Amino acid sequence: MPTADAATTSARLLSLLSLLQVRRDWPAEQLARRLGVTDRTVRRDVDRLRELGYPVRTSRGPDGGYRLEAGSDLPPLLFDDEQAVALTVALRLAVVTGAGIEEAAARALTTVRQVLPSRLRQRVEALEVAAAETGPGGGAQVDTDVLLALSAALRAREEVRFDYATPGQPDEPPRPPRRVQPHHLVVRARRWYVVGWAPEAGEWRTYRVDRMTPRVPNGPRFTPREVPGGDVGAFLAARFRGTDPAADAPPADPRPCTGEVVLDLALARVVPFAGDGIAEEAGPGRTRLRTGAWSWAALAAGLARFDADVEVVGPPELRDAFAGLAARAARAARAPDGPKGE
Repeated sequence: MPTADAATTSARLLSLLSLLQVRRDWPAEQLARRLGVTDRTVRRDVDRLRELGYPVRTSRGPDGGYRLEAGSDLPPLLFDDEQAVALTVALRLAVVTGAGIEEAAARALTTVRQVLPSRLRQRVEALEVAAAETGPGGGAQVDTDVLLALSAALRAREEVRFDYATPGQPDEPPRPPRRVQPHHLVVRARRWYVVGWAPEAGEWRTYRVDRMTPRVPNGPRFTPREVPGGDVGAFLAARFRGTDPAADAPPADPRPCTGEVVLDLALARVVPFAGDGIAEEAGPGRTRLRTGAWSWAALAAGLARFDADVEVVGPPELRDAFAGLAARAARAARAPDGPKGE
C-alpha cells in the first residue's frame, strides 16, 4: 500500500500539474508559495512530471520559472469542473450527430465518464440529445449551462421559465418570462431546440436554445405528454416544412414512396446522410430510418448506399424493390460469356 508520504507527493504533483495547465508561465517562487513547499521540492516535483511525460520547460534568470509545453506524446490531462462538463457535452454531441469521429468520440466519452466525479456525472448524464435531420449551415453557439439547466428540467419534469430573444428586434420592450414544459432537447441542422408544451398557449411550441435565457427557480412539475404523432423528429420536420405539426399523426411525406428500415449501423453514422429522413436509435449499433423517394427502386437503391445490412420494416413494396435490385445486381456481377459479335 502507498505510504502517507507517497500519497502526499502524489497529491502535490496533481496540484502542480493543475497550476501549470491554467497559465503559461509560473515563477518558481510563486509555485512554491502556492504549494506550501520549498523551491527545491518544486524542482524535484517538476523532474517527476518530466519522467511521466509532461514537457515542462525551465527558464533561467532572476525571474526564472516553469512552463508546460506541447510535447510529442499526449500525457495524462487534468480538467477543472467546467472543462470536464464542456468536454463531455462535446463528446456526446459528436457521438450523436456524427463528424467522421463517432467511434473515437464514443471511446473517449467512455473514458471520461469513468473518472468523472459523481457530482459532474449527474449533470452531464442529464443531457439527453435527440438527433433529427442534419444539414448544411452553421449552428448558433449555445451556453453549456443553459443546455444543462434545460436537461435537468426535462429529467425532473419541471416547467421552465425563460426570456426569449426575438431576432431583429433588439430594442423591443421587456416581456414577462415565457413558460414551457420541456419534453425533448433536439439537434437539427447544427442547432439546438426545445420541443415542449406551452401551458399558456395551450399548444406545442419549438424554441431555439441559443435564444433562451432560463429563469430560476423552475416552475411546477408537470405530467409528460406525447408529442403529436409520437415522433419528435417527424414533428420537428413538419414544423420546418410549414405543415401542421399539431395533427394527430405525422404529416404525409410528399414523395409517393416512403418506407421504414432498420440499418445495422450506429445512429451517428446514419444521421449525416439521412437527408430529410427521420433517424432514431434502434438498439446498440442499429438505427431506424424512415424516408422516401419518387420510386420504390430509387428508395431501395438509396438505402443500399449505407453499405450495411438492411431490415425492411415496411411496406411490402420496398421489400419487393430490394428483391428486384438484388436480381439486377446479381446479373451485373456475372462475367460475360465472351466478347460480343463472335
